[in-house]
Amino acid sequence: MSQTTAAAAPVQEPADRHRRVHRAWLVAAVTFVTIIGAAAFRSLPGLLIDPLNEEFGWSRGTIGAAVSVNLALYGLTAPFAAALMDRFGIRRVVAVALTVISLGSGLTVWMTRPWQLWLCWGLLVGLGSGSMALAFAATVTNRWFTTRRGLVSGILTAASASGQLIFLPLLSWIVERHTWRPAAVTVALAALAVVPFVWILLRDHPADVAQKPYGSREFVPKPAPITGAARRTLTVLSSAVRTGTFWLLAGTFAICGASTNGLIQTHFVPAEHDHGMPVTTAASLLAVIGVFDVVGTVASGWFTDRFEPRRLLAVYYALRGVSLVFLPMLLAPAVHPPMLFFIVFYGLDWVATVPPTLALCRESYGEDSAIVFGWVLASHQVGAALVAYLGGLAHDVFGTYDPVWYASGTLCAAAALMSLVIRRSRGAALPAVS
Repeated sequence: MSQTTAAAAPVQEPADRHRRVHRAWLVAAVTFVTIIGAAAFRSLPGLLIDPLNEEFGWSRGTIGAAVSVNLALYGLTAPFAAALMDRFGIRRVVAVALTVISLGSGLTVWMTRPWQLWLCWGLLVGLGSGSMALAFAATVTNRWFTTRRGLVSGILTAASASGQLIFLPLLSWIVERHTWRPAAVTVALAALAVVPFVWILLRDHPADVAQKPYGSREFVPKPAPITGAARRTLTVLSSAVRTGTFWLLAGTFAICGASTNGLIQTHFVPAEHDHGMPVTTAASLLAVIGVFDVVGTVASGWFTDRFEPRRLLAVYYALRGVSLVFLPMLLAPAVHPPMLFFIVFYGLDWVATVPPTLALCRESYGEDSAIVFGWVLASHQVGAALVAYLGGLAHDVFGTYDPVWYASGTLCAAAALMSLVIRRSRGAALPAVS
C-alpha cells in the first residue's frame, strides 16, 4: 500500500511547496533574454537604408525588398517553428535559430550585390528570426503557465522592444562612426552569445524538472514528441481558416505589422533624416519608443487578464491610427515637444495588441493556439513586408513618405472596427490535431 502511494505521488511536490520562485519564472526570464539578444537584428534595417544607398547606389525600394523578405519569412516560419518545438523541443529549435541569425548577419559584410542582401538578411536572418518569433513566447507561456498568462505574454512581447532599446543607440553610433559592417558583426555576435544561456538554462516542459505549470493544481506529464510538424501545421491552418475569427485576427494583425515593423521600424529613421535630423538622434527616438513599448505591452498583458480583449484591440488600433495621421506634421530637423508626445504615445501602443490577440487565439483554438497564433503572426509580418517595400517605393516615386503615413492611419481605423466584431466563444475551439 505504501509503495503504491509513493509511486503515485510526485516525488518533488513537498520541495515545490518550499520553493520560493517557481521554475516557470526562470524559464520566462531566459526566454526574455533570448528574445532581447535576437532583437538586435531588428534594430538594424532602418539604419542600413542610407549607408547601403550611398555605398552601392541601391534604391530604397531595392533595400526595402530585402527587408520585406526578412519580415515575410519572420512570419511564415513562425507556425512551423511552433510545431517543430513540439517535435524537437524548444531548446534545440531556438539554439539553431540563433546560430542561423548570426550566420546570416555576419555574411552581409562581404556582400556586393542586392541578391546577396536578399539571401543573407532576407532569407537566413528571416528564417532564423521566424523560429524565435512570438510563437516562441506563446509556446513557453502555454506550457509553463496556467495563470498570469496575459502578464507573461506581455512581458515576453516587451523583450523585443527592450532589445531595440539596448541596441539601437549603439548600432546607430557604430554605423555613423565606423560604417555599417561593424554593426552587422555586432548583431551576429549578440545572437551567438545567447546560445549558451538557452542550452544550459531553458527547459522544454515543467515535467522536465518534475514541477507543475505555474498556477496549476495538477501535475502535467510531458507529452510525447509530435511527428509530422509540417503536416500538423498545415492541418491546423486548414481548420482555422474555416472560422471567421481567424480571418479577423489575421486581418487586424496584418495591419498591426504594417503600421509598426513595416512602417515605423523600417522607415522612421530615414524619414526623419530626410527632414534634416541626424541618424543617431532619429535612432534614439526610435529607442525611446522601445522604452515605452515595454511599459505599454506589460500593462496590456495586465489589462488582458482583466478586460475584454476585443475592446482593448479596438482602442489600441484607433489610437495608433490617430497618431500616424498627425506624424507628417511633426517631422523636423530637431526634437520638439509634439514629437516627444508622439514617441511616448506611439510607444505605449507599439505591440500592446499582442497579449489580447494571443488571448483570443487561446480561447478560440485551445491546444492548437500557439500554431494558430503563428499563422496570425505570419499575417502580421506579411503586412509589415508589404509596407516595408511599398514605403520605400512610395518614397522613390513621390519623394516623401506622407502618403504611407496617411494610408496606414486609415488602415488602423479599419482594424479597430474589425476587432469589435470578433466573436469570443469557446464553442469555436478547434479539436487538437495530432
